[in-house]
Amino acid sequence: MASSRACDRQTDSSRAGSDKGLASAFYFRNAKTNRPQDCPQVKKALPLRAIEAFEAFGRRGSVTAAAEELGVSVGAVSQQIRKAEDALGLSLLERRGRSVALTSWGRTYHAAVSSGFEQLRDAQHIVERARSESALTISCLPSLASKWLAPRLLDWQTVHAGATVRLIGAEQEPRFGDDQVDFRISYGAKVHEFDHYAELFTDWVVPACAPGLLANRPLKRPSDILDFPLLGIEWARDHQSPPSWAEWAHGIGASHRRTSGEVAFSLSSAAIDAAINGKGFVLAQLSMAAEDIASGRLIVPFNERVRLPGAYFLAWDRAALDKPFGPELRAWVVSISKRLDAS
Repeated sequence: MASSRACDRQTDSSRAGSDKGLASAFYFRNAKTNRPQDCPQVKKALPLRAIEAFEAFGRRGSVTAAAEELGVSVGAVSQQIRKAEDALGLSLLERRGRSVALTSWGRTYHAAVSSGFEQLRDAQHIVERARSESALTISCLPSLASKWLAPRLLDWQTVHAGATVRLIGAEQEPRFGDDQVDFRISYGAKVHEFDHYAELFTDWVVPACAPGLLANRPLKRPSDILDFPLLGIEWARDHQSPPSWAEWAHGIGASHRRTSGEVAFSLSSAAIDAAINGKGFVLAQLSMAAEDIASGRLIVPFNERVRLPGAYFLAWDRAALDKPFGPELRAWVVSISKRLDAS
């Protein structure tokens, strides 16, 4: 065929075996004229196993060490390196006495590929470390963390003995991937800051106080509560506050008579603790006060409830579900919240 071509490799025979002699030129020879023409670049599939064997040899310094690292035979490493040489059309190794060393082309090529393999090894270590690390970090609004989640979390860990959970009470919303947080429990419109989330429950508030507060002042009707010291709750401006005493009074058809002793807390848990200590009535969230009510530390003289305007939700980093116990923890939080929502 007139258009047929053959690609030849020419080397300096006087320098055969030396590093410089390995710098080969490639030509196409015209079938008719036999005159050399530039050989165009041909895209070939990279022999990754061959390059991996060569990189290991260059880094470890011997075929034996490379074979041990890769878990193959010495002959397999030598064969793969020859494949790399065939793909490149260059000699990458040369024998020096009883040892084998990189040629100048080999050193150039190894410097180029070694950084890429180092990045691959780093990526592998990052993923392995993340998957093997059993610790799961939950960021939660402080009052909900201390009054609702923490007591129940201990029960979950008893069942999942191999799990380690770190609970952080925080008002600020975390940034998954940057703040080393796997799960976030928050409230209301903040849900829109996350890609993956599930609604947990919508809470209620009820008027609660310590039993001793009513020892000498029995109540006849719900509106009598408004004559006692009232403990208010005003959350930070990032979240819409829970129902106020004015809203509760409106719900029972009474007017809110503000007393001089009324105090507002930014933390719901602090207001509940103050009520337990006999300082007044609090509009306690059922999620946070359930154990105190069950134990008798708080009493609810009238079950006049007001629903919170927003719902609590659980958000998660997608990578958290690849961690040990990540899916189990998510499913458990959702399940206990549904029981609360149905109460």
